[in-house]
Amino acid sequence: MDAQSYSAALAELRTVRDAIKKARAELTRLESDRDRRVVQLAAYEKAKAERIAPASGLSVADVVTLAPALAPDRLAADSDIALRRPVPEEIKEQATDATGPTPAPQPEAAAPAKSTEPLRPASPAPVPPAEPQAPHKLPAIAEGAAGDAWFTHTAGLASTRPNFTQQARSTVFLDTTTGILVHRDQTHHLDLGGASAAEILTAVFHTLPHGVERIYITAGAPWHRDADRYPYLRDTVAAWLNAPIPGWRTDTGRGRDRMAGHFVHARNPVGRYQRDNSDSHVEIRSVGEWFDLDGDSPHTVRDAFVLLWQALRRHWDDAVLMGSPSQTGRDLWTRTIPQRGQHSEGFPVLSEELRGLLHATAGQGRNELLAPPRVPEQLPQLVEYDRTFAYAKHTWKSPVGTPRRITARTFAAWSEKEQMRALYGCGHWQIRVTVPDTWNHVGLLPAPAPGDRAWHYPATPHATFTTWAGGPEIHAALTNPIQPWKIEILDGILWEDGKPLDDWARKLKETWTNLSAQAHFQGDPQQARAAHLASRAVRSILLYGIGSFAQRPRLVTGTTPRHLERDVPPDAEIIGFNEELITWQKPSGFARDPNAHPEWAAAIWSAARAALLTQRHRDDDTYAGALHTPPGTVVAFRTDALYLTQPRTWPYHHQPGDYLLRGHLAGPLTAPTTEEELLTLRDAGRAALTAEREA
Repeated sequence: MDAQSYSAALAELRTVRDAIKKARAELTRLESDRDRRVVQLAAYEKAKAERIAPASGLSVADVVTLAPALAPDRLAADSDIALRRPVPEEIKEQATDATGPTPAPQPEAAAPAKSTEPLRPASPAPVPPAEPQAPHKLPAIAEGAAGDAWFTHTAGLASTRPNFTQQARSTVFLDTTTGILVHRDQTHHLDLGGASAAEILTAVFHTLPHGVERIYITAGAPWHRDADRYPYLRDTVAAWLNAPIPGWRTDTGRGRDRMAGHFVHARNPVGRYQRDNSDSHVEIRSVGEWFDLDGDSPHTVRDAFVLLWQALRRHWDDAVLMGSPSQTGRDLWTRTIPQRGQHSEGFPVLSEELRGLLHATAGQGRNELLAPPRVPEQLPQLVEYDRTFAYAKHTWKSPVGTPRRITARTFAAWSEKEQMRALYGCGHWQIRVTVPDTWNHVGLLPAPAPGDRAWHYPATPHATFTTWAGGPEIHAALTNPIQPWKIEILDGILWEDGKPLDDWARKLKETWTNLSAQAHFQGDPQQARAAHLASRAVRSILLYGIGSFAQRPRLVTGTTPRHLERDVPPDAEIIGFNEELITWQKPSGFARDPNAHPEWAAAIWSAARAALLTQRHRDDDTYAGALHTPPGTVVAFRTDALYLTQPRTWPYHHQPGDYLLRGHLAGPLTAPTTEEELLTLRDAGRAALTAEREA
């Protein structure tokens, strides 16, 4: 380049610079105009951020930032869909059961989110509400005859034993990082390119021309590949699932399999596809639904599924591993329904009114962080105890039969013995609670807190609140080893005691015990690891199977072309959009699910929360739980785990419900004030305990 061409190139560069400045100025002007119009639209009394977002090209979070008045009043914390206000991934995600019309997803069963570490840093800070939020209001049973009519079953709907054999699906295991594909005893190496859904399907079906029906992703999380392009992980996942795939379309379901459409979940999504002009169906799923991996190869994961299937076949000769633990658990349970005698005609489903009441008033795992001054600002140490296979301990008794309404007047007319028998039985009660005047320990009963389905546990002396609780928790509050609480029964639902889950849970516990023993005594490290993963899968089958009985109101997913955005249903929530399509979800009430038994899930959850407070070990003649620790030593509850400032000598016999020492971190430590800080200390404590045991 000579001096003349150099000068000419500089002049051209200046022209480009000026064009960029003009473009930026124009972009700034357009963005300001857009923001002004968004604010103007927000003044309309029926304006919704979910409708304005696609029209403006902004996320719902950005719209709410511009117009805080459009912030949703509630967060759908018990569904997998958190409304798009600027509090993204830190909202605990809990999957829901749902079925619906095309393309409706079948989210997996609700279960406590024990490890809900954010997958990405939270995007903009939450918009503070103009006024403090009041606790969400819990519903009550309707007065008089209207409420009495709820106490029945849904006509023509009952859980019955299936009269067909579940069909297994051809399954492969794929590491999208390395491209290693394991199909039965064969290993293939695939070129996946960018690992889009289209590239995965193309590569798999090219390698296995006869096709497969289920692809488990063991590593790589390809649905997160464009995470930097979207404000929330669920947007990233939705875009990955909904990207067009030549020759394929979204599966619309078939036969007895009512699953249809994609399931958008930040960590464990499900893509369901059907080949055009063909009956070829395939799912792309995350193996994380079954267990957590630690760098395990697809071969180890394949071996874990084989061991799991073999172990289940010892108890169910027709056992089939379905796509998720919740589906598998539900299917296995139906195959324990008696063929003759009591309940051989099945277990009727409650009225929709009672199911809705239980859905709104029966919480799941207790998740509570006790910050200073309730604990010292400097902790002497942090000790983690985790209840092993906890829910399996609480399946021996469950509600059956037609429920009875127990009014305050009826309860008051009973003798003390009759009252305690009822509270110890299978019931769900509306109560008024008063904390004792001298109480100085943790709270015992859940109370509604700000936010949809949010709960807290009041412990302030003299505090009075109205709530709903299960019999086990009320019994624990009345008979706790420190001081009985004052509880007034306002209304209640009482069932007969039964054992609809006992046979199912017993078989799963025996399967878990067998696989745990294999993991301990197996000489081959890979097979030992596979057995361990299989034992964790059994835990998921029971845990998520119980959650599936809760049956949340279903959510219907759909898409609308961008140029027809006015056709998006007015009650829908926008969960993602691109240049062509808007993806939305909306509630659609309760499905006619013959296996909907929220009364069973509620009873188990209540018993598990009570056991976190006090649990008797009969063989050792001792007790364990938070109430058997000194005041001020409980740092946190996390589903079925306790975090303490002092170690305890609680017995551990490798039985369901036993408190296992999982972590021990020496202090002094600054007391955690956020869940993220607690999880950081938890991980450090587990690592420290492992290192100590290996030393």
